[in-house]
Amino acid sequence: MSIRNDFPVLGRHSRGRPLVYLDNAATTQKPQVVIDAISRYYQTCNANVHRAAHDLAEQATTAMEDARAKLCGFIHARQVEEIIFTRGTTESINLVANVLTGRIQDGHDIVITELEHHSNIVPWQMLAQRTGARLKVIHVDDGGNIDLNDAEKKITQNTALVAFTHVSNGLGNINPVQQLIDLAKSKDALTLVDGAQAALHLPLDVQTLDCDFYVFSGHKVYAPTGIGVLYGRYELLCELPPWQGGGEMIEHVTFAESTYQLPPYRFEAGTPNIADTIGLGAAIDYLQTIPRQQLAATEDQLVAKALAGLQQIPGVRIVGEPERRLAVVSFLLEGGHPNDVGTLLDQQGVAVRAGHHCNMPLMQRLDVPGTVRASFSLYNNEDDVTRLLEAVDKAKTFL
Repeated sequence: MSIRNDFPVLGRHSRGRPLVYLDNAATTQKPQVVIDAISRYYQTCNANVHRAAHDLAEQATTAMEDARAKLCGFIHARQVEEIIFTRGTTESINLVANVLTGRIQDGHDIVITELEHHSNIVPWQMLAQRTGARLKVIHVDDGGNIDLNDAEKKITQNTALVAFTHVSNGLGNINPVQQLIDLAKSKDALTLVDGAQAALHLPLDVQTLDCDFYVFSGHKVYAPTGIGVLYGRYELLCELPPWQGGGEMIEHVTFAESTYQLPPYRFEAGTPNIADTIGLGAAIDYLQTIPRQQLAATEDQLVAKALAGLQQIPGVRIVGEPERRLAVVSFLLEGGHPNDVGTLLDQQGVAVRAGHHCNMPLMQRLDVPGTVRASFSLYNNEDDVTRLLEAVDKAKTFL
């Protein structure tokens, strides 16, 4: 049976034609097992988690904490207490930026790269404004690859934190994360890796990486929207203050003062997103049934076919030349704004992303208004690539 059959939405039509979904870098579709897991929770054990003395709550708590354990194994964390549930990558980064306020000082540097998504730029700008720290940016070359020589210049003894994406959402670069982490550690700087585009496609081992924080979103790994993961080194998490106050994160409360739980609950104030956490656990189970080598080989073949085909179409310009590319092809079509090209492809039942992809500084660096981005996943096939190429070729006639 085809993997596509596991994903109900892929059986539908769009604009009168079978749907070709090539917007996976924005969000992935959901397998039936994930949909069923969420439905089963609401049908059989809907209750608030932790502390309650009844069977439904015990079942809900077990299901949620099982998901935490699955995530721990998925990224090879040392212990489950290093897994914090958030609403997604953006909230995970904002959480870290807020709890680090007391550690970042005037005179410190926060270092990011030109490849970053806005969610890995704006929180650090806000932290720099609160603390007087400086924000420094590592440049990329004309192909969009990180300039490691510039990284060595920017990461210094004054650097308090280095935050960077594992894989570029705009261009598909697999970045030299280990080299950046090692460079940061040599200067005693903390590291945060944005794994939103990597978690689905690459095997993750945060212990081997030796990063301080690693973040990603559930909806990009076949799980629901509204659930994400923040990994943090346990010893470091224990030193950090809470971000939000309320139920669950407290140990003891009086009107005079409050004391707080140990991680992860210290950072999970209020009623959590139980159903979607369970859905995330089901997505991890599903993903681990598929050999990573098979996933990588499928995506590499599709990207190679798309690149070769697009380069044969007059007027197409591939944007970016990643030294190592993962599941993304960004391009322009002569005479058409990316948004217009995206609309013309949509009219033919081909779903892509068009615009700046929350990468405005990167687009400015590359001197483009944005791109058309086709992004692939394990349920895509060669027919999808053929439909993409036909749609791009036809779009030319309207420009």
